[in-house]
Amino acid sequence: MEHIADTLANPDRNIRLDGADLLTKKGFTQVPNFLLNDSRLSSTAKLVYVMLLKYAWEQDFSFPGQKTLARDIGKSERHIRTAIGELASSGLLTVTRRGQGKSNLYALHLRIDKQTVHNS
Repeated sequence: MEHIADTLANPDRNIRLDGADLLTKKGFTQVPNFLLNDSRLSSTAKLVYVMLLKYAWEQDFSFPGQKTLARDIGKSERHIRTAIGELASSGLLTVTRRGQGKSNLYALHLRIDKQTVHNS
């Protein structure tokens, strides 16, 4: 098995990571390939899913509001609501509303059924 330093030093790669700094040392978020390959989802919906994963991995729990998601992603709150609807409709996300003035609770579904995989 090739050592990661050898892999990163290989100039023939299409994508190269140059160094680690304070930002990259904060970690990475793994993204399930089924999400990336799902042609039914918009890029905003995919990014919302990834950001929710990031929040969950960083803090074990989080209560991000739509305003926080919009700010972190660089989209409007309306785009966030639409993306959340896409994810919920596709079965990748369950939203529990907690009431006015409180952020929603999100359950990310990391396992999907075979029917979903075959349709994407």
